Order: sequence, then structure tokens, then C-alpha cells
Amino acid sequence: MTAAERARRTAAADGLCVEAYDASAGPTQGAALVAVGGFGRGELAPYSDLDVVLVHDEGVDLGETPTKVWYPLWDSGADLDHSLRSLPEMVSAADGDVRVALGLLDVRHLAGDPNLTLRLRTTMLAHWRRHARTRLPELRRLVMQRHELLGELAHASVPDLKEAAGGLRDATILKALVATWLVDVPHTDLEPRRQELLDVRDHVHDLAGRATDRVGPEMWAELAERLGLPDERAAQVHVRRIGRRITHLSRLTWRRVDALIDRPTRVRPRRPDLTPLGPGVALSGGEVVLAPGARPAEDPLLFLRAAALAAEQDVVLAPATVARLAQEGAPLPVPWPAEARRLFVRLLAAGHGLRAVWETLDETGAVDRLLPEWERIRLLPHASAIHRFTVDRHVVETCIEAAALIRTVARPDVLMVAALLHDIGKGSLTEHSVAGAPIAREVATRMGFEPDAVELVETLVRWHLLLASVATTRDPDDPGTVEAITSVVTDPAALDLLAALTQADARATSPKAWSSWRASLVLDLARRARVALDTGTALPAIVTEDVPVPPQVRAGGASLDVEPVADGTRVTVIAPDRVGLLADIAATFAVQRLRVRAARAWAQDAYGVSVWELDEEGLDPAVLRERLTAIAERRVDPASRLRPADSSTLAPSVAVRPEASTQATVLEVRATDRPGVVYLVCAALARLDVTVRSAHVDTLGPQAVDVFYVQESSAGVLSDQRAAQAAHAVRAALSGELL
Repeated sequence: MTAAERARRTAAADGLCVEAYDASAGPTQGAALVAVGGFGRGELAPYSDLDVVLVHDEGVDLGETPTKVWYPLWDSGADLDHSLRSLPEMVSAADGDVRVALGLLDVRHLAGDPNLTLRLRTTMLAHWRRHARTRLPELRRLVMQRHELLGELAHASVPDLKEAAGGLRDATILKALVATWLVDVPHTDLEPRRQELLDVRDHVHDLAGRATDRVGPEMWAELAERLGLPDERAAQVHVRRIGRRITHLSRLTWRRVDALIDRPTRVRPRRPDLTPLGPGVALSGGEVVLAPGARPAEDPLLFLRAAALAAEQDVVLAPATVARLAQEGAPLPVPWPAEARRLFVRLLAAGHGLRAVWETLDETGAVDRLLPEWERIRLLPHASAIHRFTVDRHVVETCIEAAALIRTVARPDVLMVAALLHDIGKGSLTEHSVAGAPIAREVATRMGFEPDAVELVETLVRWHLLLASVATTRDPDDPGTVEAITSVVTDPAALDLLAALTQADARATSPKAWSSWRASLVLDLARRARVALDTGTALPAIVTEDVPVPPQVRAGGASLDVEPVADGTRVTVIAPDRVGLLADIAATFAVQRLRVRAARAWAQDAYGVSVWELDEEGLDPAVLRERLTAIAERRVDPASRLRPADSSTLAPSVAVRPEASTQATVLEVRATDRPGVVYLVCAALARLDVTVRSAHVDTLGPQAVDVFYVQESSAGVLSDQRAAQAAHAVRAALSGELL
């Protein structure tokens, strides 16, 4: 798929349009059929539609010409996006919608009166330039809304080649900004990247067999082959580098547009207006530049000072300035001096201003001077679909989130560096927290941290998954749960740092990774572990505090309450405890096709209490109660309504975790998330007369990680033989095997 093939597709489409217009006997003066948008630019992908306008001068009678033009094009099988307008109506449409104005900048003549097409082109271009200052804020707002909705091509887990930030839409808008004559964009840099992205889109259309701009995970291998690249990773890096470059050019250009619009048109300073920010650094035209007399070769801190100040001011770090600093700047001594470390932490803790500055440092290659290890994670995709970003962007977002938490910890500098390095071990075959810990130690040592701080950074990187993992998969009432934390993190200050890093990491991952449910579990476990470290005595868990038992439950019935929450629905069920109760409740949700995001269950005296977090909103409690009653009374058989495990998915994993508790047997279940997972587990255990003392369900991305604390119905830990039997029964149930 190349520009030549796009030209052939465009020529074939042009021929269809010309033939249709000629056959309609349309006017040769005062009317013209024109291509706009991507068709106007001659950039048709295999399944692109034909965006055409039949334009005419006022007073020209077209008769049946429009119908005679459209029908042959429809009959040809082309996807047609058409309109009929007079020349003044074209101007009005552009005035009413800036997106229409953009499309009309790419008008191309197809048939009819070429002079009318020329007048239309010159009119629309002059109109765009004349009104640019008033139209660009509206366009800027639309661009930001689109970026917020679709993310960045460089970092989104499933990127959109057209609409994501750094995609084809942004490249087209950059050309429109150049057409205003207000700003310029490096054409020799933009146009090759745009053509490369068009090539990729052509392949995606061809692979999908339809018009789509989203690159699904299954496409990367075939894309690599078509692009002549060695593997999926190389294909992702290729596409994401293009997106990152276009995003960088777009952000710089919009910053300059903003500065231009904010400046009074009559004020033309004779010389650059420089505002000193620090030694050797100044602000000019909304960009951080080097001050007159700055000597990069004699000031090794100048590079970090400029970056930190730009991030703190949330302004552009001029790429030319970075290039000069990278070329002429003195290297930092190893270990770094204390002031260098302080400036680097200021950069990381700058908040949202870090994002654009780090992007500039990365685009210019300057990051590698500070952190050679960055290449390990640059544009590296996450294996988990729940992550919004690639690994490199994720750690930058983690720094931004951590910056809001620095007042909660004793060592903000350690928190910020750990946030930057927590995923540095990704991309290797070794578990990333294990692989990343020695790398983090080496980096912290190079940065000149004292030995205790180096140890802290290494500990945080090694155990940054610990709090979330234990909080969401272990019984908060079990003494072993708090001990699982305090046996690894023995210092209260380190625990505070770990809690802050866990929160920042989750927030940077996705909203679901830090839902109100997960946040309450993690923060409560951190609180109780902190008390245990301070006093040597663990607090009881909040999650399983006694709840009031309604009268109907004491009379032998069940209570089901529905509570809307910010990110879904919380359902609380209380009923007389019995073997199989949890299975019936899980079946209630499964047969309704309700997705269980998280759950907790525990025994309270003679009653079973469970709290379930569901993705869906607006649930009717009466319907759920009726369904639960029908299942409990065996009027509905849930097993017959739930599909068996898909043989194409990964086999479920069921493991016995003897180290997790001394009071119960712990089964850890990992399986592809689908309706009925919790039901199948609980039902299998009930058939063995095994009681589920508490359940801890956590669905994150496509995988369910569920932990069940089980005992014999007469109470007590399962023997090794019974534990193995239970694990086998659960595995068989999830696999669809007959027992």
C-alpha cells in the first residue's frame, strides 16, 4: 500500500464521477462536481467513501442533474457522501461549522465548470485566512475534545489512526493551520510522517475488509509482515513513533497559535521579549529558551534547570533549545550533584506540565542523556488491555498522579523517582517488578541518592504491586493479610510511600484500576498495616464490620439491597448462612449477564453477608430478588443457562495458597472473565460440602482473579488431599469438564 496505489484508487473514483456527470448532461458553466476532504486530497483508502459536492452559481437551474449523478455512483457500489449547494451556501456552511471549513480547503475539481471550482477554492481559502483568528479557538476546542475521547495514537492500547491525537486528522489540521499564514510547521517533517500513516491505514482497511481506523491487537503481526518489519513490537513502535511525532508537532503548533491569538495584533516588539526564569534560562513568546550569555558547556545543570522551569510553568520547552543543550551541554558528573537531583525531582513533580516537556525531551533524544534505560520501555505496549497507555507514557502519568501526593510522604524525592522507574523492568521475560528492582537501584545510585534512599527506591519498585494484589485477593479479616504487607515493608515511612505509589500507579492505569471499591480496599489495608507497624497490633478490617440483620433475614428469608455508586452499582445480600449460598447469589448475577467487577463475602454469626460491585447501572432490586428466590428454590437451573468455557481461551489456573492463611484454605483462581465464573467456583465447592468463608473477586481487564477462603462445613482448614480435590473440582468446572 503506497501513495501510487492511493493515486490509482483516486483516479478510478475520479473516472466514475466524471462519467456520471457527463452522462447527466450537467451544465458546463456555472456548476461543478468537486471532491472534498480525503477524496479531495487524493488519499482514498481501500474502503474510503467518496465525499463530493455538486456546487453551482446562484440562478443556475440544475434540473435532474443531481439525481442523474448520484444514482450511477450508488449503483457502482461506492460509499457516497454527497451534498448539493450553491457557492454562497458553501460559504455559509463553512461559517456555521469549522469542520466543513476544513474540508473545503481541499476542494478538487472533478467535472463541470473548472472556473467555478477555482473560484470556490480561492474563496474558501481567502475566507479561512480572513477569519482564522476567530475560528481557531473553536477548532482548538474540538481538537481537545477529540483527544480527550480517543487518547493518543502513540500510547493508546487500541489506537485510532485517524481520530486519535497524532493521527491523520491532526496532520490535516496542521496543514490547515499553515494555510492561515499565522504559523508554520516543518513540512519536511510532517508530510513524510503523514504519508507513512496513510500507508498503515491502507493496510488496516485491507486486513479488516472494511473501513476502520482502529488497529486491533490481532492486526499487529500481519501489519509487521506487510510493512517489512521483523515482529509485532517493531510494527507497534513504527506506528506509535509516527503518532508521537505528529502529536509533538501538533502541541507545539497549537501552543504557538494560542500565544499568537492572545497577543494584540498591533503590538509588534522590535526584539524578543525575554523574561528571566533562572540562571541561563528565560521565557520568550510562551517558550523556555536560553538567556543571552548562557554557556551550556560550562553549566551541566542548565539542561535540567530549563526542563524543570518549563514543566513548572507549563509552557513549551523550545525544541531548538533542547537540541542546543543536547549538543553543547556539559554532561552531568556521576554520581549527580545534589542540585541536579533536586532539579530532576522538580521536573517530575511539576504535575501536568511534565507531560509536554517530557515529550519534547523524548522527541529530541534528550531523555537518553538523563536516563539511558528509557529505551527499554519507549513506546512499549502493555500486555494488559486495562492499561490506557504504553509503558513509557504510563510512568509519566504515574509521576503526574504522584505529584499530587507528595505532601503525604516523608520522602517526596524517592516517591517521584520510584514513580518514574516502577515499570522500568517491563519488556523482559522476568516478572517486571523483579527485573526492575536492580535497574532502579543502579539509576538511583547514579543520581547520587544516599544508600538508605537507594534501598527505598529499590523496595518500592520491587513491591509496587504488593498492596493492590493483597488488598484485592486476600481476606482483610485474616491476620495473615496484614502480615503479608508488614513482613515485606517494615518501615512506616516506606509503607506510606508504597501506598502513594500504588494509588498513583492505579490512577494512571485507568479509572477501573482505582474504582471506589479498589481504593477503599487498598487504603484500608495500608492503614491497618501502618497501625500494625506503629503499635505491633493489627486493626480489624472495616470491610467486614457487623452489618444490621433485617427482620426478614432473622425469620429465614433473604435481604437484597441495591445502591448506586459512582462507577456502577453495589448490591448487598444478607441471608441465613448455608453451603451454596454464595453460588446462588453469583448465579443470580450470571443469568442476568451482569458483570461482577469485585465482591466480598463473609460470615456474621449465623448469617452470610456479601457485597458485590457490578458495572451496570439502574438495576431493579425487585427483579434481582425474584431471580435469587427462583434459583434458591431450584425453580431455575443456572448451569443450563451459562455457556461452558470457550476452548480458545487460556486454561483456568487454580492454586492452593497455604501461606495466605492459618485459619482457612485459600484457593486462588485465575480465569478469563465471563459470566458465571464465581458461580461455577462456588457451585463446585458446594458439591464437595466445602464452605466459602469469604470470597474476594477482582476483575481487571480480561482476567478474573478470584480468591476463596474455604473451610470444611464443620469448620477447619482443608486437609492437603481435600484442598487438592477442591482445586481439581474448581478447575474442572471452569474448563467445562465432566467430574
